[in-house]
Amino acid sequence: MSEPQVILYTKFGCPYCARAKRLLDEKGVAYTEHDITMGGAKRDEMLARAPNARTVPQIFIGATHVGGSDDLAAMERAGKLDALLAG
Repeated sequence: MSEPQVILYTKFGCPYCARAKRLLDEKGVAYTEHDITMGGAKRDEMLARAPNARTVPQIFIGATHVGGSDDLAAMERAGKLDALLAG
């Protein structure tokens, strides 16, 4: 089974985005980042995937919508992030 794709929707200069990316980097996780600072198609894609999302980052691991930086950190503290990343 392959590892799930990790996608982050971010905005330029966002400290929460930087924190989420730092956690994933420290874990050696490859991710795709979509900068939605100027809106556009990727912002629309994010809203289609998470209709109530109004903040960034919005993090998806495979089909799972993790939420934001605090949600990602909480999963790590609870010991649940590695299992989700493993697929």
